[in-house]
Amino acid sequence: TGGALWPVWMGFGFIFMLVFLALLIAGVVLAVRWVSGVGDGLSAEPRESALDILRKRYARGEMSKEEFEAKKKDLV
Repeated sequence: TGGALWPVWMGFGFIFMLVFLALLIAGVVLAVRWVSGVGDGLSAEPRESALDILRKRYARGEMSKEEFEAKKKDLV
């Protein structure tokens, strides 16, 4: 009867439980990464470099050419 198959079904149950736990942990990790913004390279906005920010500040007139060149030298 079905008594001999009981250990086989227990083995499948254990495997399915491990797969379920692995998927659950992977889902939590992905959710935390998505919420915290840790990059997987798929974000819509690439991060600006310090030099890009410096150029924008200079373009807005927040610093003189001398200040820009000095700060640019520090970054490069």
